[in-house]
Amino acid sequence: MFNFQNFKHKYIRLWLSSMRLGDWLVLVLALSFVVYLFTALWTNSHATKVQIKLGDKIYGAYSLNQQRDVHVHGSIGETIIRIADGRARFLRSPCHHQYCVHQGWLSRAGQAAICLPNQISLELLSEHKPYDSLSY
Repeated sequence: MFNFQNFKHKYIRLWLSSMRLGDWLVLVLALSFVVYLFTALWTNSHATKVQIKLGDKIYGAYSLNQQRDVHVHGSIGETIIRIADGRARFLRSPCHHQYCVHQGWLSRAGQAAICLPNQISLELLSEHKPYDSLSY
């Protein structure tokens, strides 16, 4: 009967024993390069303000450094957006499922939350956008 575990261990030992100094150097450099790219390109900066849209128009932009509740009257009722401690969230909304409220606190640039039934969205912005455009 074929024992896969035994075969796997023998194969890994054979592969490791056949690697030379140059192979290890290439492996370490490649892993270092991947870690560098991950840290350089996958960064999320902290947001400085929140932009609220009602339908396709900008309702307002507010600094995240202040604490306030923003009352927005959408198509089905009033939505309350809370801004506090450098974060923003939907606090209350008249929509049925409350997905926007359950989204929770947003704190990073580029994050967004949407209440589709009430046609209200909020997006966190920073000094510079982390991307040029997005396509879905």
